[in-house]
Amino acid sequence: MDTMGKFLAQHMPITQVVWGRYAFAFLLGYFLYNPAPLSVPGRALLGTKRPWLQFTRGILQILCTFTGITGLYYLRLDQVQAIMFSTPFFVAALSIPMLGEHVGPRRWAAIGVGFLGVLVVVRPGFGGIHPAAFLTLICAISYALFSIVTRVLAHEDAASTTLFYSNLIGTIATTAMLPFVWSWPETPWHLAFLVAMGCVGTFGHYLQINAHRLAPASVLSPFIYTQLLWVIIGAYLVFGDLPDRWTLAGGAIVIVSGLYLLYRERVQRGDSVPPSADPVA
Repeated sequence: MDTMGKFLAQHMPITQVVWGRYAFAFLLGYFLYNPAPLSVPGRALLGTKRPWLQFTRGILQILCTFTGITGLYYLRLDQVQAIMFSTPFFVAALSIPMLGEHVGPRRWAAIGVGFLGVLVVVRPGFGGIHPAAFLTLICAISYALFSIVTRVLAHEDAASTTLFYSNLIGTIATTAMLPFVWSWPETPWHLAFLVAMGCVGTFGHYLQINAHRLAPASVLSPFIYTQLLWVIIGAYLVFGDLPDRWTLAGGAIVIVSGLYLLYRERVQRGDSVPPSADPVA
């Protein structure tokens, strides 16, 4: 989805790319999970125990998508992904005020080292990377908040309901802006990628929601680091880009720190704790 987003942002307004990600995701989810697609959606989709939390989650996702795609427009895929790897650190830090979790000195040390890795990638003040890197950092923070809210909602509402509301809110918000930025896709391929981006987004989103329902975050979070391999391959095949030494070095620091942070999280919770007992899974 990131590769398609970066490609499309070079050929149409970013707002239109974000609209496509939500509008086609909404249509796919609506027809897949509404028992009677041609009727008003029933309780299976609309029934939520936490409407304001669903609204908050939708807004956070919009912020993350806008800042993320803007970052992709100016930066290489591997740079964006290396910065996004800071998300687990923000999740750990924000879990203190939001979920009442305790973060010990070892986890704080891992968070600090991880941010040093992000600084290696961003290199502030050295002219090594575009200022849009800070938009990607905002994306990581909003995604961390989004992830925490997703954990809470995973045990409150059905995955299809959470998916429906996030796509609905995103579609409404971006459709309101669409008349001011609309540009017809240059080729049928551009339109196809716009549709595919929404479909890939909603499918991955659905899997993510169900994963949080079935396993604790400490088990799931390490999978984010495999994305660096895929974005390096996608960046090379589509844009001819290869990561520089700063991105690889900073990314390696962030990955090692993140894995240690997740290891400490598992140690503190205990390996014997079943997924259903995880208070924030």
